[in-house]
Amino acid sequence: MAIDFTITSNVLSSGRTTYSAQKNNSQEPKFTIGFRTKYEDNFGLFNTSVTANQVYLPVDYEGEYGFWANFIYPTAMAESGGSFKCMNTYDRAKFTFSFMQYAAHVPNGDFVHFFKKLLALPNAKDYFPKIVLQNDRIFYKNNNGTLSQLENDTSTQTLMDYLNPSLSEVENQELICAARFVHWSVNDLQHRQIQVKTAIDLYKENMKAYHKRFGLDQAPAKVCQLICDIRHQGRGTNDRIANALNTNGNFEKAYQNLCSIGSANYQSRITTVRNTINKLTTQGKFGFKYDASEKDFINN
Repeated sequence: MAIDFTITSNVLSSGRTTYSAQKNNSQEPKFTIGFRTKYEDNFGLFNTSVTANQVYLPVDYEGEYGFWANFIYPTAMAESGGSFKCMNTYDRAKFTFSFMQYAAHVPNGDFVHFFKKLLALPNAKDYFPKIVLQNDRIFYKNNNGTLSQLENDTSTQTLMDYLNPSLSEVENQELICAARFVHWSVNDLQHRQIQVKTAIDLYKENMKAYHKRFGLDQAPAKVCQLICDIRHQGRGTNDRIANALNTNGNFEKAYQNLCSIGSANYQSRITTVRNTINKLTTQGKFGFKYDASEKDFINN
């Protein structure tokens, strides 16, 4: 049965508008969808709240994913503080969600893979009754049963427009889609597990590609993590990374070089990544090297 919400808004003493939702025909309390924000000439929502039991903790996933659960953690902390309900709808991606901030604007990208996995869950029809998965593509199903494809190998524009019709204002459709994602994440462990699996699958594939580009066999995990984080955020090009790695095998110098990429604009993020790596290293959980033949990290 489709889940519906009543959407309300409130202007805080700070002047900020907050949007909340309550599931219809239930005793569930209201929950925060997000806050209205302006970014350049755009208007949208953001939700960066971090609440107990809704945060990515590597220890919860080490049993299933081993070191990879720790490997993605610095990026998770930099992206969202680990919040499974992190969201924004105000930039060119139009809709971004999850603790790793999967963005809807990339064809065959992380958000598309993530959403497809969600749509395969039994309760997907409760949250998105008009969105269906067929032949590994996302479609909108109208009232007469006609299917319209929302994404393909070259574009996700129609999917973006479904989730967030425009960047000129916060619309009802945008609020409804955001409420669905937040509620689904908070109330369904499988949703959060899919967020994690998507992140680890992504970083595993990225490491294969980055090894081919940069030659990372036996490179320390912290060097590999910085490369993954730089490319995930997009604060540096492959050429800049290659230059940073050109140290005649001195990985400590390479690490310092990588930490300088984007520092003029993103020092806070870089500090978060470094501090998280340092914490994991102190705990004895980051002393690994990448083994290209195994396509995996091995303990020193």
